[in-house]
Amino acid sequence: MTVITNIEDLRVLAHKRVPRMFYDYVDTGSWTEGTYRANEDDFQKIKFRQRVAINMDNRTTRTQLVGQDVAMPVALAPVGSTGMQWADGEILAARAAGKFGVPFTLSTMSICSIEDVAANSPYPFWFQLYVMRDRAFIERLIERAKAAKCSALVLTLDLQILAQRHKDLKNGLSVPVKPTLASIANLLTKPSWCLAMAGTKRRQFGNIVGHVKGVDNMGSLSEWTTRQFDPTLNWADVEWIKKLWGGKLILKGIQDVEDAKLAVASGADALIVSNHGGRQLDGAESSIRALPAVVDAVGSQIEVHMDGGVRSGQDVLKARALGAKGVYIGRSFIYGLGAMGEAGVTKALEIIHKELDLSMALCGRTDINTIDKSILLPGTLPV
Repeated sequence: MTVITNIEDLRVLAHKRVPRMFYDYVDTGSWTEGTYRANEDDFQKIKFRQRVAINMDNRTTRTQLVGQDVAMPVALAPVGSTGMQWADGEILAARAAGKFGVPFTLSTMSICSIEDVAANSPYPFWFQLYVMRDRAFIERLIERAKAAKCSALVLTLDLQILAQRHKDLKNGLSVPVKPTLASIANLLTKPSWCLAMAGTKRRQFGNIVGHVKGVDNMGSLSEWTTRQFDPTLNWADVEWIKKLWGGKLILKGIQDVEDAKLAVASGADALIVSNHGGRQLDGAESSIRALPAVVDAVGSQIEVHMDGGVRSGQDVLKARALGAKGVYIGRSFIYGLGAMGEAGVTKALEIIHKELDLSMALCGRTDINTIDKSILLPGTLPV
Protein backbone atom coordinates (compact mmCIF):
# COMPACT_ATOMS: atom_id res chain seq x y z
CA MET A 1 0.00 0.00 0.00
CA THR A 2 1.84 3.11 -1.22
CA VAL A 3 -0.70 5.77 -0.21
CA ILE A 4 -2.24 5.72 3.26
CA THR A 5 -5.26 7.99 3.46
CA ASN A 6 -7.24 6.88 6.51
CA ILE A 7 -7.25 4.69 9.62
CA GLU A 8 -8.80 1.82 7.66
CA ASP A 9 -5.66 1.67 5.47
CA LEU A 10 -3.58 1.27 8.64
CA ARG A 11 -5.94 -1.43 9.92
CA VAL A 12 -5.51 -3.44 6.72
CA LEU A 13 -1.72 -3.22 7.00
CA ALA A 14 -1.77 -4.18 10.68
CA HIS A 15 -3.94 -7.19 9.87
CA LYS A 16 -1.28 -8.36 7.41
CA ARG A 17 1.71 -7.77 9.68
CA VAL A 18 0.58 -8.66 13.22
CA PRO A 19 0.03 -12.31 14.28
CA ARG A 20 -3.65 -13.20 14.35
CA MET A 21 -3.96 -13.74 18.10
CA PHE A 22 -2.55 -10.29 18.89
CA TYR A 23 -4.42 -8.54 16.09
CA ASP A 24 -7.67 -10.19 17.21
CA TYR A 25 -6.97 -9.24 20.83
CA VAL A 26 -7.36 -5.60 19.81
CA ASP A 27 -9.91 -5.91 17.03
CA THR A 28 -12.62 -7.69 18.98
CA GLY A 29 -15.46 -7.18 21.43
CA SER A 30 -17.22 -9.34 23.99
CA TRP A 31 -19.90 -11.93 23.18
CA THR A 32 -21.87 -10.84 20.07
CA GLU A 33 -19.67 -7.74 19.61
CA GLY A 34 -22.84 -5.65 19.30
CA THR A 35 -21.58 -2.79 21.45
CA TYR A 36 -18.18 -2.94 19.75
CA ARG A 37 -19.86 -2.38 16.37
CA ALA A 38 -22.30 0.22 17.70
CA ASN A 39 -19.46 2.37 19.02
CA GLU A 40 -18.30 2.96 15.46
CA ASP A 41 -21.65 2.75 13.63
CA ASP A 42 -23.42 5.36 15.79
CA PHE A 43 -20.84 8.01 14.86
CA GLN A 44 -21.84 7.60 11.21
CA LYS A 45 -25.47 8.51 11.94
CA ILE A 46 -24.50 12.01 13.11
CA LYS A 47 -24.30 14.58 10.30
CA PHE A 48 -22.67 18.00 10.02
CA ARG A 49 -24.09 21.32 8.90
CA GLN A 50 -21.97 22.50 5.97
CA ARG A 51 -21.29 26.27 6.04
CA VAL A 52 -19.85 28.45 3.26
CA ALA A 53 -18.43 31.94 2.60
CA ILE A 54 -16.90 32.08 6.08
CA ASN A 55 -13.27 33.05 6.69
CA MET A 56 -11.50 29.73 7.34
CA ASP A 57 -8.01 31.16 7.81
CA ASN A 58 -5.88 30.93 10.97
CA ARG A 59 -7.41 27.71 12.29
CA THR A 60 -6.32 26.06 15.53
CA THR A 61 -7.01 22.69 17.11
CA ARG A 62 -4.96 23.46 20.22
CA THR A 63 -6.68 23.15 23.60
CA GLN A 64 -6.13 21.74 27.11
CA LEU A 65 -6.91 18.40 28.78
CA VAL A 66 -6.85 18.41 32.60
CA GLY A 67 -4.74 21.55 32.44
CA GLN A 68 -2.21 20.19 29.94
CA ASP A 69 -1.66 21.93 26.60
CA VAL A 70 -2.36 19.59 23.67
CA ALA A 71 -2.11 19.90 19.89
CA MET A 72 -5.68 18.62 19.53
CA PRO A 73 -8.30 17.26 21.95
CA VAL A 74 -7.03 13.70 21.57
CA ALA A 75 -5.18 11.29 23.86
CA LEU A 76 -3.86 7.79 23.21
CA ALA A 77 -5.99 5.40 25.25
CA PRO A 78 -4.45 2.71 27.46
CA VAL A 79 -4.22 -0.60 25.58
CA GLY A 80 -2.93 -3.76 27.23
CA SER A 81 -0.12 -5.72 25.55
CA THR A 82 0.68 -2.89 23.14
CA GLY A 83 4.24 -4.23 23.00
CA MET A 84 2.93 -7.39 21.31
CA GLN A 85 1.66 -5.42 18.33
CA TRP A 86 5.19 -4.19 17.58
CA ALA A 87 8.36 -4.79 19.59
CA ASP A 88 8.72 -2.14 22.35
CA GLY A 89 5.36 -0.76 21.22
CA GLU A 90 4.58 1.31 24.31
CA ILE A 91 7.87 3.18 24.04
CA LEU A 92 7.31 3.87 20.35
CA ALA A 93 3.73 5.05 20.88
CA ALA A 94 4.78 7.32 23.75
CA ARG A 95 7.44 8.91 21.57
CA ALA A 96 5.06 9.46 18.66
CA ALA A 97 2.40 10.98 20.92
CA GLY A 98 4.91 13.20 22.70
CA LYS A 99 6.38 14.54 19.46
CA PHE A 100 2.89 15.26 18.14
CA GLY A 101 1.82 16.99 21.33
CA VAL A 102 -0.91 14.69 22.69
CA PRO A 103 -0.93 12.49 25.83
CA PHE A 104 -0.03 8.82 25.77
CA THR A 105 -1.61 6.60 28.44
CA LEU A 106 0.38 3.56 29.58
CA SER A 107 -1.67 0.54 30.65
CA THR A 108 -1.06 -1.37 33.87
CA MET A 109 -1.00 -4.45 31.60
CA SER A 110 1.70 -3.04 29.32
CA ILE A 111 4.67 -5.01 28.04
CA CYS A 112 7.13 -2.15 28.58
CA SER A 113 7.23 -1.02 32.19
CA ILE A 114 6.61 2.48 33.56
CA GLU A 115 10.36 2.82 34.04
CA ASP A 116 11.09 1.60 30.48
CA VAL A 117 8.82 4.21 28.94
CA ALA A 118 10.13 7.00 31.17
CA ALA A 119 13.75 6.12 30.38
CA ASN A 120 13.24 5.83 26.63
CA SER A 121 10.86 8.69 25.88
CA PRO A 122 11.54 12.27 26.96
CA TYR A 123 7.84 13.19 27.05
CA PRO A 124 5.55 13.09 30.10
CA PHE A 125 2.82 10.46 29.88
CA TRP A 126 -0.28 9.34 31.75
CA PHE A 127 -0.61 6.05 33.61
CA GLN A 128 -3.71 3.85 33.70
CA LEU A 129 -4.41 1.87 36.86
CA TYR A 130 -6.31 -1.38 37.35
CA VAL A 131 -7.23 -2.04 40.97
CA MET A 132 -5.92 -5.36 42.30
CA ARG A 133 -6.70 -7.16 45.54
CA ASP A 134 -3.05 -6.68 46.50
CA ARG A 135 -3.33 -3.12 47.78
CA ALA A 136 0.37 -2.97 48.66
CA PHE A 137 1.15 -3.58 44.98
CA ILE A 138 -1.24 -0.76 44.00
CA GLU A 139 0.54 1.58 46.41
CA ARG A 140 3.90 0.68 44.88
CA LEU A 141 2.53 1.08 41.36
CA ILE A 142 1.27 4.57 42.16
CA GLU A 143 4.62 5.50 43.68
CA ARG A 144 6.38 4.23 40.54
CA ALA A 145 4.10 6.39 38.39
CA LYS A 146 4.93 9.38 40.58
CA ALA A 147 8.65 8.66 40.29
CA ALA A 148 8.29 8.51 36.50
CA LYS A 149 6.62 11.95 36.65
CA CYS A 150 3.40 10.73 35.04
CA SER A 151 1.21 13.82 34.70
CA ALA A 152 -2.18 12.13 35.22
CA LEU A 153 -3.58 8.89 36.60
CA VAL A 154 -6.39 7.18 34.66
CA LEU A 155 -8.30 4.85 36.97
CA THR A 156 -10.31 2.19 35.11
CA LEU A 157 -13.56 1.28 36.87
CA ASP A 158 -15.20 -1.12 34.39
CA LEU A 159 -12.88 -4.13 34.58
CA GLN A 160 -13.55 -5.56 38.01
CA ILE A 161 -14.34 -8.82 36.25
CA LEU A 162 -13.37 -9.83 32.73
CA ALA A 163 -16.03 -10.44 30.07
CA GLN A 164 -15.63 -13.26 27.53
CA ARG A 165 -14.09 -12.47 24.16
CA HIS A 166 -14.62 -15.43 21.89
CA LYS A 167 -11.69 -14.78 19.54
CA ASP A 168 -9.17 -14.80 22.39
CA LEU A 169 -10.38 -18.24 23.49
CA LYS A 170 -10.26 -19.63 19.98
CA ASN A 171 -6.76 -18.22 19.39
CA GLY A 172 -5.39 -19.59 22.65
CA LEU A 173 -4.55 -16.10 23.90
CA SER A 174 -3.81 -16.42 27.61
CA VAL A 175 -0.99 -15.87 30.08
CA PRO A 176 1.15 -17.67 29.19
CA VAL A 177 0.05 -18.08 25.58
CA LYS A 178 -1.33 -21.52 24.72
CA PRO A 179 -0.47 -21.84 21.03
CA THR A 180 -2.71 -23.78 18.70
CA LEU A 181 -1.64 -25.37 15.42
CA ALA A 182 -3.42 -22.54 13.61
CA SER A 183 -1.65 -19.83 15.63
CA ILE A 184 1.75 -21.46 15.12
CA ALA A 185 1.11 -21.66 11.38
CA ASN A 186 0.07 -18.00 11.39
CA LEU A 187 3.24 -16.97 13.24
CA LEU A 188 5.32 -18.59 10.51
CA THR A 189 3.79 -16.13 8.04
CA LYS A 190 4.99 -13.12 10.12
CA PRO A 191 8.81 -13.40 9.98
CA SER A 192 9.50 -9.68 10.47
CA TRP A 193 7.34 -9.60 13.61
CA CYS A 194 9.05 -12.71 14.97
CA LEU A 195 12.50 -11.28 14.26
CA ALA A 196 11.67 -7.99 15.98
CA MET A 197 10.27 -9.76 19.05
CA ALA A 198 13.36 -11.96 19.22
CA GLY A 199 15.47 -8.81 19.31
CA THR A 200 13.84 -7.24 22.36
CA LYS A 201 13.98 -8.23 26.01
CA ARG A 202 10.48 -6.82 26.58
CA ARG A 203 8.08 -9.73 26.09
CA GLN A 204 6.17 -9.94 29.37
CA PHE A 205 4.10 -7.61 31.55
CA GLY A 206 6.79 -5.24 32.71
CA ASN A 207 4.78 -3.47 35.39
CA ILE A 208 4.10 -6.74 37.22
CA VAL A 209 6.81 -9.35 36.59
CA GLY A 210 9.63 -8.75 39.02
CA HIS A 211 7.55 -6.30 41.06
CA VAL A 212 5.38 -8.81 42.91
CA LYS A 213 6.79 -11.44 45.26
CA GLY A 214 6.76 -14.84 43.57
CA VAL A 215 5.88 -13.46 40.13
CA ASP A 216 9.00 -13.80 38.04
CA ASN A 217 7.76 -15.43 34.84
CA MET A 218 4.64 -15.70 32.67
CA GLY A 219 3.44 -18.86 34.39
CA SER A 220 3.43 -17.37 37.88
CA LEU A 221 1.97 -14.16 36.43
CA SER A 222 -1.04 -16.09 35.14
CA GLU A 223 -1.80 -17.48 38.59
CA TRP A 224 -1.45 -14.02 40.14
CA THR A 225 -3.61 -12.09 37.67
CA THR A 226 -6.37 -14.72 37.73
CA ARG A 227 -7.09 -13.95 41.35
CA GLN A 228 -6.08 -10.28 41.49
CA PHE A 229 -8.66 -8.22 39.60
CA ASP A 230 -10.83 -6.96 42.44
CA PRO A 231 -14.63 -7.37 42.15
CA THR A 232 -15.09 -5.43 45.41
CA LEU A 233 -13.84 -2.14 43.90
CA ASN A 234 -16.04 0.75 45.11
CA TRP A 235 -16.11 4.53 45.51
CA ALA A 236 -14.26 4.36 48.83
CA ASP A 237 -11.34 2.83 46.91
CA VAL A 238 -11.50 5.73 44.45
CA GLU A 239 -11.17 8.16 47.36
CA TRP A 240 -8.22 6.17 48.75
CA ILE A 241 -6.46 6.18 45.36
CA LYS A 242 -7.09 9.90 44.89
CA LYS A 243 -5.37 10.63 48.20
CA LEU A 244 -2.44 8.33 47.41
CA TRP A 245 -1.95 9.84 43.97
CA GLY A 246 -2.38 13.50 44.82
CA GLY A 247 -2.35 14.62 41.17
CA LYS A 248 -4.73 14.81 38.25
CA LEU A 249 -7.19 11.90 38.40
CA ILE A 250 -9.32 10.69 35.47
CA LEU A 251 -12.02 8.03 35.96
CA LYS A 252 -12.54 5.69 33.00
CA GLY A 253 -15.62 3.57 32.33
CA ILE A 254 -18.52 5.90 33.11
CA GLN A 255 -21.67 5.28 31.01
CA ASP A 256 -24.52 6.07 33.40
CA VAL A 257 -25.60 9.51 34.67
CA GLU A 258 -25.78 8.29 38.28
CA ASP A 259 -22.18 7.04 38.09
CA ALA A 260 -21.16 10.36 36.53
CA LYS A 261 -22.60 12.20 39.54
CA LEU A 262 -20.65 9.90 41.85
CA ALA A 263 -17.51 10.65 39.83
CA VAL A 264 -18.08 14.36 40.45
CA ALA A 265 -18.56 13.70 44.17
CA SER A 266 -15.27 11.76 44.26
CA GLY A 267 -13.35 14.93 43.41
CA ALA A 268 -11.81 13.51 40.22
CA ASP A 269 -10.62 15.98 37.60
CA ALA A 270 -12.22 14.22 34.61
CA LEU A 271 -14.27 11.21 33.66
CA ILE A 272 -14.22 9.15 30.47
CA VAL A 273 -17.52 8.03 28.97
CA SER A 274 -16.42 4.55 27.92
CA ASN A 275 -17.69 0.99 27.55
CA HIS A 276 -14.15 -0.40 27.30
CA GLY A 277 -14.31 -0.41 23.52
CA GLY A 278 -17.22 -2.87 23.58
CA ARG A 279 -14.99 -5.42 25.32
CA GLN A 280 -16.96 -5.68 28.58
CA LEU A 281 -20.78 -5.40 28.76
CA ASP A 282 -22.07 -6.41 25.35
CA GLY A 283 -25.43 -4.74 24.81
CA ALA A 284 -24.37 -1.55 26.57
CA GLU A 285 -25.05 1.77 24.87
CA SER A 286 -22.42 3.11 22.50
CA SER A 287 -20.19 5.76 24.04
CA ILE A 288 -21.24 8.51 21.63
CA ARG A 289 -24.93 7.87 22.47
CA ALA A 290 -24.21 7.89 26.21
CA LEU A 291 -22.15 11.08 26.02
CA PRO A 292 -24.82 13.82 25.76
CA ALA A 293 -26.76 12.76 28.87
CA VAL A 294 -23.57 12.64 30.94
CA VAL A 295 -22.50 16.07 29.67
CA ASP A 296 -25.93 17.53 30.44
CA ALA A 297 -25.85 16.09 33.96
CA VAL A 298 -22.31 16.94 35.07
CA GLY A 299 -20.42 18.74 32.32
CA SER A 300 -20.15 22.02 34.20
CA GLN A 301 -18.66 20.29 37.26
CA ILE A 302 -16.04 17.99 35.76
CA GLU A 303 -14.21 17.52 32.46
CA VAL A 304 -16.05 14.95 30.38
CA HIS A 305 -13.95 12.87 27.96
CA MET A 306 -15.00 9.90 25.82
CA ASP A 307 -13.62 6.90 23.97
CA GLY A 308 -15.00 4.10 21.83
CA GLY A 309 -15.34 3.83 18.06
CA VAL A 310 -13.20 6.85 17.17
CA ARG A 311 -11.72 6.17 13.74
CA SER A 312 -11.38 9.65 12.27
CA GLY A 313 -10.96 13.34 12.95
CA GLN A 314 -14.63 13.74 12.08
CA ASP A 315 -15.48 11.43 15.00
CA VAL A 316 -13.35 13.65 17.26
CA LEU A 317 -15.22 16.73 16.01
CA LYS A 318 -18.62 15.10 16.60
CA ALA A 319 -17.68 14.07 20.13
CA ARG A 320 -16.36 17.56 20.85
CA ALA A 321 -19.61 19.06 19.49
CA LEU A 322 -21.59 16.85 21.88
CA GLY A 323 -19.61 18.11 24.86
CA ALA A 324 -16.52 15.91 25.16
CA LYS A 325 -13.54 18.00 26.23
CA GLY A 326 -11.21 15.20 25.13
CA VAL A 327 -11.41 12.11 22.94
CA TYR A 328 -9.29 8.94 23.26
CA ILE A 329 -8.11 6.75 20.41
CA GLY A 330 -7.20 3.11 21.09
CA ARG A 331 -7.58 0.88 18.06
CA SER A 332 -6.81 3.78 15.70
CA PHE A 333 -3.28 4.20 17.02
CA ILE A 334 -2.81 0.46 17.55
CA TYR A 335 -3.54 -0.16 13.86
CA GLY A 336 -0.85 2.39 13.04
CA LEU A 337 1.61 0.78 15.43
CA GLY A 338 0.97 -2.71 14.07
CA ALA A 339 1.28 -1.44 10.51
CA MET A 340 4.43 0.68 10.75
CA GLY A 341 5.71 0.99 14.31
CA GLU A 342 6.35 4.51 15.58
CA ALA A 343 5.88 5.97 12.10
CA GLY A 344 2.44 4.35 11.96
CA VAL A 345 1.34 5.96 15.22
CA THR A 346 2.50 9.31 13.86
CA LYS A 347 0.59 8.64 10.63
CA ALA A 348 -2.59 7.84 12.59
CA LEU A 349 -2.30 11.11 14.50
CA GLU A 350 -1.62 13.05 11.30
CA ILE A 351 -4.67 11.52 9.62
CA ILE A 352 -6.95 12.33 12.54
CA HIS A 353 -5.59 15.86 12.90
CA LYS A 354 -6.02 16.66 9.21
CA GLU A 355 -9.57 15.31 9.16
CA LEU A 356 -10.39 17.27 12.32
CA ASP A 357 -8.91 20.51 11.00
CA LEU A 358 -10.53 20.38 7.55
CA SER A 359 -13.93 19.24 8.80
CA MET A 360 -13.97 22.00 11.41
CA ALA A 361 -13.26 24.57 8.66
CA LEU A 362 -15.99 23.20 6.39
CA CYS A 363 -18.43 23.56 9.28
CA GLY A 364 -17.49 27.25 9.42
CA ARG A 365 -15.31 27.19 12.55
CA THR A 366 -11.65 28.03 13.02
CA ASP A 367 -11.08 27.30 16.74
CA ILE A 368 -11.68 23.90 18.33
CA ASN A 369 -12.55 25.67 21.58
CA THR A 370 -15.68 27.21 20.01
CA ILE A 371 -17.15 23.90 18.83
CA ASP A 372 -20.63 23.04 20.08
CA LYS A 373 -23.62 21.03 18.85
CA SER A 374 -24.70 23.86 16.53
CA ILE A 375 -22.30 22.42 13.91
CA LEU A 376 -24.40 19.21 13.80
CA LEU A 377 -27.60 18.59 11.85
CA PRO A 378 -30.32 18.55 14.58
CA GLY A 379 -32.29 15.56 13.32
CA THR A 380 -29.22 13.31 13.41
CA LEU A 381 -28.18 13.86 17.04
CA PRO A 382 -28.19 10.80 19.33
CA VAL A 383 -31.21 10.64 21.63
